[in-house]
Amino acid sequence: MTTGRGLYCNRTLNLRSIRAIGYDMDYTLIHYFVNRWEACAFSFLKQNLAERGVAPAKLAFDPDFAVRGLIVDTELGNLVKADRFGYIKRAAHGTRVLDFDEQRRTYSRTIVDLGERRWAFLNTLFSLSEACCYAQLVDALDAAQIRPGASYLDLYRLVREALDEAHMEGELKAAILAEPARFVDDDPLTARTLLDQREAGKKLLLVTNSEWFFTNTMMRFAIERHLPSPMRWTELFDLVVVGARKPEFFLDKQPAFEIVDDSGLMRPVNQLEFNRRYHGANARQVESLLGLDGAEILYVGDHIYSDVHVSKAMRRWRTALVIREIEDEVAAEAEFAPYARQLAQIMEQKDHAERALNAERLALLRLKSGASSEKRSVEAIKAELEEKRAELSRLDALAEPLARSSSHRHHAIWGPLMRSGHDKSHLARQIERHADIYTSRVSNLAEASPFAYLRSHGGTLPHDEELPHLDLELAP
Repeated sequence: MTTGRGLYCNRTLNLRSIRAIGYDMDYTLIHYFVNRWEACAFSFLKQNLAERGVAPAKLAFDPDFAVRGLIVDTELGNLVKADRFGYIKRAAHGTRVLDFDEQRRTYSRTIVDLGERRWAFLNTLFSLSEACCYAQLVDALDAAQIRPGASYLDLYRLVREALDEAHMEGELKAAILAEPARFVDDDPLTARTLLDQREAGKKLLLVTNSEWFFTNTMMRFAIERHLPSPMRWTELFDLVVVGARKPEFFLDKQPAFEIVDDSGLMRPVNQLEFNRRYHGANARQVESLLGLDGAEILYVGDHIYSDVHVSKAMRRWRTALVIREIEDEVAAEAEFAPYARQLAQIMEQKDHAERALNAERLALLRLKSGASSEKRSVEAIKAELEEKRAELSRLDALAEPLARSSSHRHHAIWGPLMRSGHDKSHLARQIERHADIYTSRVSNLAEASPFAYLRSHGGTLPHDEELPHLDLELAP
């Protein structure tokens, strides 16, 4: 299998027991060239801001600035990256990256809690233009170039409002529809994957927030042309739901409207039927139509909250997260692997040296207190301490450039997507909690087949390396 194209399992998932698979569309069934999409989104965002009287001269999309998984601190105007415990490991005020001392002074007593209104989690690829724009507006506000007296929270709300308007008014999607080949990162194997699942007896669902016209056009371009002629893309799915308004689709009893023709003409209905197209509807109606409970339905999407968190929390559906950056993440890890091994060896030597240093410090402490039978003199122990400190300094000098390179692999500012310092990132923790499996693209499911039994690696604990490991979980 190509590097980074695996299925990564947090919670054991038997695909043989899955009788229906639902899919999101954007960045799930269809991938886009992210920088092109976000640059286009940024242009409409900038236009909407200008109409609101906010037009800094230097406002421009920077594809290298932000990554998925950052968190906006709307109180201080910062972008931060936190570890799984909520401790902030990196931060930027506007576009200026904080050095270690400033970051520590700012956040030494702060833990990120996404339940607090102060924090906004940027958890999809659609967030990149948002993060970039917000950071540049913070710079402009600090330089008194826009709205004196506005708060950083005001700025964030302004950006969100302008970006939502760009999506809702359809200008952005109209630009995509005009040149789909320019924006779609085509994967012909996606259609084959869906065909395999359908032929294996799975019910297939499309549940997307996009409207019918955009969905129909994009699915025809990205999926239908890879199907056996004259099969239409709608024939792949037992049910199509557009305008789903996720997470509302999983939360509320929103009404369903059947789409009766390709122009998008709709009529209200009380219950769903197979092989029809709907606008709105809700997960309860889908379960009723399928005659299945949550454990028999797998939902695949790219949004951690709207797709996998809510479907699991509210409906107990099984979940799969599509996170395209994993391919680059794994490739970066593989490239760094020789240096990682070298760093691990140095850190092991450092651990032994620190233990020896601490033993000497304890021997000196006990000798001075008279609680030791130590035969060496105080001067001899102090000399030994100096040698141990010199050894540690030597090892630190060897480790420092490797550790710096490690922390900046994958992204020069924010480092690896799934790590924050030595620990898992806050994004990785969210994925671990809410996604049963994650993968870089839908077509990776074809490699496993619709019959795979996907086993998690099991939880790891700090003492596991001292204990024998037995995995007794068997497929039913």
